[in-house]
Amino acid sequence: MGALSFDLLLSRGDFHLKAAFEGAVDGVTALFGPSGAGKSTLLRAIAGLEAAEGPVRFDGALWQGAGQKALPAHKRPVGFVFQNAALFAHLDVAGNLQYAARRAAPRAGPDVAEVVAALELAPLMPRAVGGLSGGERQRVALARALLTRPALMLMDEPLSGLDMKRKAAILPLIAEVPRRFGVPVLYVTHAIDEVTRIADRLIALRDGQIAGSGPMAEMVAQLDLGLGGSRFEAGVVLRATVTGTDAGYQLTRLDLDGQTLVMPAAPVEAGAEVQLRVRARDVMVATVRPEGLSAQNILTATIERIEPEESRAFAEVFLRVAEQPLRARLTRAAVDQLALAPGREVFAVLKAISFDRRVL
Repeated sequence: MGALSFDLLLSRGDFHLKAAFEGAVDGVTALFGPSGAGKSTLLRAIAGLEAAEGPVRFDGALWQGAGQKALPAHKRPVGFVFQNAALFAHLDVAGNLQYAARRAAPRAGPDVAEVVAALELAPLMPRAVGGLSGGERQRVALARALLTRPALMLMDEPLSGLDMKRKAAILPLIAEVPRRFGVPVLYVTHAIDEVTRIADRLIALRDGQIAGSGPMAEMVAQLDLGLGGSRFEAGVVLRATVTGTDAGYQLTRLDLDGQTLVMPAAPVEAGAEVQLRVRARDVMVATVRPEGLSAQNILTATIERIEPEESRAFAEVFLRVAEQPLRARLTRAAVDQLALAPGREVFAVLKAISFDRRVL
């Protein structure tokens, strides 16, 4: 859907951005890293809102660099959604959307009616923006950006001020933008739960430099390995297929490469493929199949490798369940007491509440 490349330099006080990337930005690409890594600065530089040295290209079009005068921000085919929505306070919701539609680029794209329906904005159209909730404001901001008919959507931590309930309502709408409107999204966040729910690809940023990039599931498994994440949030993303629902106990059953998982009932039909995030700290390891546990998710796994954290009490145990990776964060004492070693078959015990659900 889109190919992006940049090689940007920018200095501001003690902060130095030196970020280079070339690759696809199909679907939703998360620009992920800790606070202060330079994510927002990089996004603004791509948009032309920050002056940075170096080339920026999208789908073969040069936006700046190579001796060419930089294309000003208002001429770059991007839609930008800010943290604070930045709506026009003197216009109602309908006025904000109509303003954007009148300034749409001369390319194929959605009209007001289509965007309003997709983002469920009809009840909000006559309302003043000052009376909107944070979640409503961000939905209107997303709609306004889409109505300019951008080639690339840039979103700078748009959900950072929202509670979990409002985030959960908006994230699926953002995930649908590439498929429904044909516009790839570059999405800045430091929240790993947002990454796992909407991202197809991930670019990790650390100290102003690109630390790595690739498919989301592969990158999430490496985020604590020098890519800007923390061991506390380390984990993996698994793929499973919904097989049915236990209405009596309100549980959804899933198949993971021939093994069964259960989680609290979700509105997902049988046969749907889902992504499940499992944190290493939510995985226990047993050498015999445990009985009498409240945790119901027990998977047969094989140890691939063990990485002790020298000078700390813990070790990372890397497992494989059929063809999928899994991680457990155990104490080094437990590793020794259980005689865990590469190649040994074990039982991985997962907590049902540790899943982040995403339908593919």
